[in-house]
Amino acid sequence: MPLGLIALALGGFGIGLTEFVIAGLLPEVAATFDVSEAAAGWLITGYALGVVVGALALTAATTRLPRKAVLLALLTLFVAGNLLSAVAPDYGLMLTGRIVAALCHGAFFGIGSVVAAEMVPPNRKAGAIAIMFTGLTAANVLGVPLGTLLGQQLGWRSTFWAITLVGIVAFAGIAALVRVPHGSAGPGGLAYELRAFRSRQVWLSLLVTVLGFGGMFGAFTYIAYTLTGVSGFPTSAVPWLLILFGGGLFVGNIVGGRFADRSVDRTLITVLAGLTVVLVLFALTARSQPATYAALLLMGAFGFATVPGLQTRVMSYAAQAPTLASSANIAAFNLGNAFGAWIGGLTISAGLGYTSPIWAGAGITVAALVVLLVARTVAGVDRDPATDADPGPTVPAH
Repeated sequence: MPLGLIALALGGFGIGLTEFVIAGLLPEVAATFDVSEAAAGWLITGYALGVVVGALALTAATTRLPRKAVLLALLTLFVAGNLLSAVAPDYGLMLTGRIVAALCHGAFFGIGSVVAAEMVPPNRKAGAIAIMFTGLTAANVLGVPLGTLLGQQLGWRSTFWAITLVGIVAFAGIAALVRVPHGSAGPGGLAYELRAFRSRQVWLSLLVTVLGFGGMFGAFTYIAYTLTGVSGFPTSAVPWLLILFGGGLFVGNIVGGRFADRSVDRTLITVLAGLTVVLVLFALTARSQPATYAALLLMGAFGFATVPGLQTRVMSYAAQAPTLASSANIAAFNLGNAFGAWIGGLTISAGLGYTSPIWAGAGITVAALVVLLVARTVAGVDRDPATDADPGPTVPAH
């Protein structure tokens, strides 16, 4: 395994920590700046919007530049944003720092996925992408609890100082260890990259990402209400239960990557079907605490097992111009998060109870499965107009 993949994973760890740790520190941040809970929530919402904008805008602006150099520039932006958050004297600058850091998120994972795939043989591309995303899952399993604890003990600014240090170490690691083909950059700039979006399969892949990830996050966004209001856990148990969910993310990411290297579509079909079953069973058995333990682990595992396959699929159908399509897929993940949370919120507002977002998540996942089956059928008659490549992203096992 190339050591550069570990450096990319460390960058992903820092970015994932930046995104998620703020949720556990919001009360302290709100108290420091004397703002309402709703205003403090914009530190999360603003970040999410920054991810979508940065994924498309920064990737589009850097298509002609060497990818390794772009990754280093993105990490510089990441460090600057978190440093600004750490020293922010007021809420406005804190929000600015969050948005600055968010701009690098989508482009880093999008371009990083392409770089990771370039570092390994063709039959190991999905596995390489999974290793890079291991940093994101590790941020959920270890980084968020430790970052929250650090912030509670030494003040929330200490967490952002620690994240800044992670970014500096990741920068050094990528500079020293990442090896990409000479002149690794989009050969034709933005116009060339946009050709990928002439492919129906690219658009169908993006839709599967929105729905597939939206299904899991539709259930997950309101999970604390389910755990306390339905399963009967005390509020103090929720962080530890989320670590169990994070463990599932970690395992699912690795296993999903290995199977996607054998067949992307077959793996995604299996995983999406499995996620649907898990969500339905969770909704039916949420009052049972032992069943909830298993459901959290499996929901994380099946949910994140889709990530390497989804990322590989869109890159495969944009094979000659994958950079912008890859970053667009990162934006699609975040749109899926927002869509799933919105649908789940509607079900709760309609008075359907705290298991209703789980049922809604199962329905969204079924829609993702249907779209994938349609895409697989269409692929049999499609020939990718952007790449003139044979249809289907399946990578033969060796």
